[in-house]
Amino acid sequence: MVSIIQMKLDDSYKIRDIDRSETIELIYKCKDGVLEEIKARHECPNWKEDNYQEIISRYEFELSNGGTAFGAFDRDKLIGFGVLANKFRGRENNQLQIDLMYVTRKYRRQGIGSQIIDSLSKVAIEKGAKYLYISSTETESAVKFYSSWFRHYLRNR
Repeated sequence: MVSIIQMKLDDSYKIRDIDRSETIELIYKCKDGVLEEIKARHECPNWKEDNYQEIISRYEFELSNGGTAFGAFDRDKLIGFGVLANKFRGRENNQLQIDLMYVTRKYRRQGIGSQIIDSLSKVAIEKGAKYLYISSTETESAVKFYSSWFRHYLRNR
């Protein structure tokens, strides 16, 4: 059974449990405000050690500076996580950024990412954010995930 739990600073080592690999069939480019699909079949490998160190460093920086993280756990194994940055941004200083968001390959498309981002968005609202700032890779899986989550969010507000 998967549980969504708020993570702590000292949980950073658990990020090594994440398998971020995926087969990428399509990427998207925005041209004149329209998303264009581009075929790009290739395998994106799991992180190497320097990638893990970079992600763990970003996680620790955000949590040390007031950010929030939620993790999805299958028993004691981290299978997904997301980080809400603490620094407000935007012209009106009313946006908080989803800084990191990953779900392990074999657990994707099961609603885990949506549960994590739902938890982060509730914290963002509690902190006074009016908007989430989301910057993601151009892959089909990321673009479809965030688009789907946003449509679901708007319907259920």
